[in-house]
Amino acid sequence: MRIVQATLEHLDLLTPLFIKYREFYGELPLPDSSRKFLENRLTRKESVIYLALADDEDRALGYCQLFPSFSSLSLKRVWILNDIFVAEDARRMLVADRLLQTAKQMAKSTNAVRMRVASSVNFDTAHKTYQSIGFREDTEFKNFVLPLDED
Repeated sequence: MRIVQATLEHLDLLTPLFIKYREFYGELPLPDSSRKFLENRLTRKESVIYLALADDEDRALGYCQLFPSFSSLSLKRVWILNDIFVAEDARRMLVADRLLQTAKQMAKSTNAVRMRVASSVNFDTAHKTYQSIGFREDTEFKNFVLPLDED
């Protein structure tokens, strides 16, 4: 397995994983819109996407996508781990661990103060994986969401 930073050349490998990620969370597949979303993020350099490739490199095993943010209190960058997904046939191969370790190294190399991730409350497998990489549950701040499409 090899971890690479995704480019536009990887869209054909990345898009099916992204669609499966969306479906996992109950969203419609929307293949054209999904591909365009990824293309826009990569073209505009609005996110960093890491892709786990099988040794033969013709199959994507998983991906993670991080969005940059900033902390006014620390005056430093923060990376938001927005997506992480591993193909069903690649689970238990430590794909998520490798992706997270790569993301962690990138965050350190950009002098970020932290990485943040939100996870479904009852997704214990993900929680254990995050904790194994060094994530800790936030006990200092409570997060709130303001939906803007519900009027």
